[in-house]
This record gives sequence, structure tokens and C-alpha cells, in this order.
Amino acid sequence: MRRPRTLAAVLAVVAAMGLAACASDGAAGDGRLDVVAAFYPLQFVSEQVGGGAVAVTNLAKPGAEPHDLELSARQVGRVSDADVIVYLKGFQPAMDDAVEQVGGDRAFDVATAVPLLDAGGSDHGHEEESSGGTDPHVWLDPTRLATIGEGVARRLGDADPANAATYTANAAALRSRLTDLDREYAAGLATCARHELVTSHAAFGYLAQRYGLDQVGLTGLTPETEPAPQRLADVAQEAREHGATTIFFETLVSPKVADTIAQEVGAKTAVLDPIEGLRPGSTGDYFSIMRSNLATIRTALDCS
Repeated sequence: MRRPRTLAAVLAVVAAMGLAACASDGAAGDGRLDVVAAFYPLQFVSEQVGGGAVAVTNLAKPGAEPHDLELSARQVGRVSDADVIVYLKGFQPAMDDAVEQVGGDRAFDVATAVPLLDAGGSDHGHEEESSGGTDPHVWLDPTRLATIGEGVARRLGDADPANAATYTANAAALRSRLTDLDREYAAGLATCARHELVTSHAAFGYLAQRYGLDQVGLTGLTPETEPAPQRLADVAQEAREHGATTIFFETLVSPKVADTIAQEVGAKTAVLDPIEGLRPGSTGDYFSIMRSNLATIRTALDCS
């Protein structure tokens, strides 16, 4: 992961340009609560809970890798001016630095609302999160996202007491929709011939735990680099050992890598979206992408 430039340098630019006082581009200036979200799932839940009473700015651009977020001076100004900041501590170093230096008292770390999983799939509280050994993709379990929504509602209500009841009601409505989605997943994955998700990116631990699947992450396959031939051979061997009939890849991983491994092991390839962000021009949202993922998993695991 590329380390962003130091926040001290960015803050110096902010001070010089006066952006901390005038970072109004994209911020609420019409009486709505100004909310900054660190990446798409947090934008989604903030908009669902806040409704028309909030204006939400997502700091991660569509199609960009949110882990490697770098904040411009203007974005730091938005964080500084926001009424509420919704982020996930440990997921984006630049965001952690910005919150610590300019927005800590207005920030809501969503990991304080739900336990996170470690790399082995066990629940841990937030204190363990700082060790870096936890899986951040908590939004892939709809029930945990519902709990995060309730935490967002409380934080918005603290900042805007006049609309607190509305935020609480919106969070309840979001939980109802997410409960329906959870039931769809439970029913759709209840009778599958196979239960292993062989993935290029081990981002689906929450989904696997919730619905009785086993995630097998093929480490070493990243969107940024094409693996060496020996690594391809090692990954192919891992897939053979697990009897994989489908290997799941993200859209950012080279199709050539997917095709090479699939040919080696006689498997198919399919795309699972970890929903870290939307693709440029996408008209979908969290619900539509989750349902598309469900259909893909059902086909791959031969679910009746």
C-alpha cells in the first residue's frame, strides 16, 4: 500500500489557502447536516439513515481503490468543516490521520458499533482492531451493517437533535430492508452442493461466517501487480487442493490471471464485488450489488 503524503504538509496547504474556512464545495450550506463518509458503504448507510436532512460527501472517488486514499487539501478542509465524519479506523491511514488531527471529536468509527473479525474468522472487539489483524469488510454482513446504521443514527442525532427521531426511524427502516436481504441470502445458500468461496481477495469472511460458507483466500493476487509464474503455480495448487470449480475474482484483477489459473485447474471464473466502492458510471447500489453477488455464488456453488 502506498503511504499518502504526510497530513502535516496537507494541513499547511489548507491553512495557506484558507480551505478550512471555505471548503464548501460539496458541503451542506442549506441547513442540512454536513456528513463526510470515508468510502462508499459508509456513504450509503449515512444517506439511508440521514435522508433529506443530511448532505453526504464521499471522499473516495468511484473506481478508485479506497485503501490507498490520499486526501487533497480541499478534502482535508471538508473533513475539518464536517458536522459528522463516518469512517472505519485502520482501513485508510490518510483518513485516520485526518480524523486525529482535525476531526476527532466529530468522528464516528463504525468499528465501535460492531465486533470485527480477525483473519481467522473470529469476532473481536474494537480494541484488537488497532493491531491490524482484522477484516474491515464488515458491510458484507447485512445484519452488522444494520447495527452500524443504528450507530450512525445516534451520532447524527447527537449533532442534530431536532431530527434525531427521523434518523432513528430511518435506521429502523434500513434494518428492515437489510433483514430481508439477510433472509434472501440464508434461503438462497441453504442447500448448496459446495460451500467453499475460493477468492483472489480474502474480503468475504463476514459473508462466509454469516451463511455457513468457507472462504479460501488465494493470497498474493492483487489488482496492482501481475503475479510471477511461480506464484501462479502456487495459487493453482491451492485451488486444486480445495477442489475449486469456480475461482472468484474482483473486477480490478487482471482477467489474464483469472483465465490462467482457471485453465490450470479446470475451473470457471466469476466476479464477486466486495463493494468497497462503486464503478464509474454505475447505476447500482449496495442492495443491487449484494443481490448480484448472491446470484453469482448460487450458480458457482450449485445451490438448489
